[in-house]
Amino acid sequence: MTRSITIADGEFDYVIVGGGAAGCLLASRLASHRGTTVCVVEAGPRDTHPYFHVPAGFIKMIFDERYTWHFSSEPCEGTAGRPIKEIQARVLGGGSSINGMIFVRGQPDDFDGWARAGNLGWSYADVLPYFKRLERRIEPRDDSLRGSSGQLPVTDVAWQDPLSAAFIKGAVASGLAYGPDYNGLLQQGVSYNQTNIAGGWRRGAARVFLRADKQNRRLRILTGAMAQSIVFEGQRAIGVRYTRTNASSSASWMVSARREVIVCSGAINTPKLLQLSGIGSSQVLQRIGVPVIRDLPVGQNLQNHYIVQIVAKAKNCLTINEYSRGIRFLGQVGRWLAGYPSILALPAATVSVFAKSDPSLPDADFQGVFAPASFKQGTFGVLDEISGMTLGVRQHRPESRGTVCARSNNYLDPPIIQPNYLGSEIDRHVLVAAIRQGRSLLRTEAMRPYVLNEDRPGYAVRTDDEILDYARQTGASAYHLTGTAQMGPVQSKHAVVDNNLRVHGIAGLRVVDASIMPSIPSANTQATTLMIAEKAADMILGLNPVPAHVH
Repeated sequence: MTRSITIADGEFDYVIVGGGAAGCLLASRLASHRGTTVCVVEAGPRDTHPYFHVPAGFIKMIFDERYTWHFSSEPCEGTAGRPIKEIQARVLGGGSSINGMIFVRGQPDDFDGWARAGNLGWSYADVLPYFKRLERRIEPRDDSLRGSSGQLPVTDVAWQDPLSAAFIKGAVASGLAYGPDYNGLLQQGVSYNQTNIAGGWRRGAARVFLRADKQNRRLRILTGAMAQSIVFEGQRAIGVRYTRTNASSSASWMVSARREVIVCSGAINTPKLLQLSGIGSSQVLQRIGVPVIRDLPVGQNLQNHYIVQIVAKAKNCLTINEYSRGIRFLGQVGRWLAGYPSILALPAATVSVFAKSDPSLPDADFQGVFAPASFKQGTFGVLDEISGMTLGVRQHRPESRGTVCARSNNYLDPPIIQPNYLGSEIDRHVLVAAIRQGRSLLRTEAMRPYVLNEDRPGYAVRTDDEILDYARQTGASAYHLTGTAQMGPVQSKHAVVDNNLRVHGIAGLRVVDASIMPSIPSANTQATTLMIAEKAADMILGLNPVPAHVH
């Protein structure tokens, strides 16, 4: 049974599918413009649980299936035949409500590469003004490169412990520069992380961009509403069919879009929804029994960061492992309540190091994230009972490409995800080099007083083959999935959307999320996803783009 919702006659100017980081920002921008009406269709609940807002709470929420999709990838050679968890947010605010809160834009050449691939208007000079517009960078900053009046606060880690300080000191002694703004023109170096934490609280997209719009009667947010398919009239998108996740019946509803349907569901759920709606490769649609509306390479070009952890046992210091228990934890709670630096207000890692696998490269090609904490082996999220530290390393721009395909025409079935991790020889080479350099950073003179021994992979693992085998046996997803509705010119056989994010050959339909990225940035993906939504808002509203930055 299909019936229309009665709210505002079930018809809005824009219907946004997905209330994640991109969807929240976009909804705010569109709904604030000249009487425009907007409906957001979000499968998950609102971000009301306090753990969404206390930064340390992310470790609880990321594993809670009430708020996350627990997808798994297909086994592949790069993971030693293991399926890999590909967790995605299912809550208002999306990944910004459950992620590690590390704010990294990426390198200028990431975006220049998008432009070189034929995407006019997406060079670094074009996108920098949108990065600046969305952020409020707390000092220090270069005003030519960083924003100071945006809604999203960007701060530095305030809780600076001896172990993190020693790691930085050792990295500097190894030849890396200290303290460059890794969100500036040159990324290489080591520094405390920039975060979306302010006043001790997580600043997720729902809180930052939608709180001011709570009383906006032109904005309707439907939570617990899972999109089943996009509705078309010929080659034009006219609405979205959805079901209520807490409904006692299988009834479905439809919300109509006068102007556009905008899909913001992420690099897994966006291609799945498009395919279930008849937009995708004819082979995939034929297999799942969905009539073809537009034959496009939806679900191709999947990219992700594959992260490998180096873990050491600590001595002569206290780590988060100890601070998170007993009387010490109560002390940290007290510090947080009083507004002092505390482990409760930390991101997933305190320090980032950006380095090169080859000295001849112009900038870093891998990132290491250091945390004065360690988890029990095989149980991420459960801290070790003894002192420990972790350095996770990942290649910036993997060449391996994977796929996301709908499993069937049933919207409840999880998609088939094949990331093909480490399928490229270059990816294997860079990751092995990154692990080698990461291990050396834990063996510097500055770290010597604090490192008891290397727990994983362990000193017995020495050769490139042994290191690669360790990476295959233990590596995990960084949850930075991108690329499955790739932006590119219509003549490109790989492109799904054009440089205005409109789906090729379909009227009234855009994609605005990480799936449009032609190539993955040298960064965590939230900052870039927010920039995409900021830029898309101008495109959708027909506004002139912010003038390109000249540097």
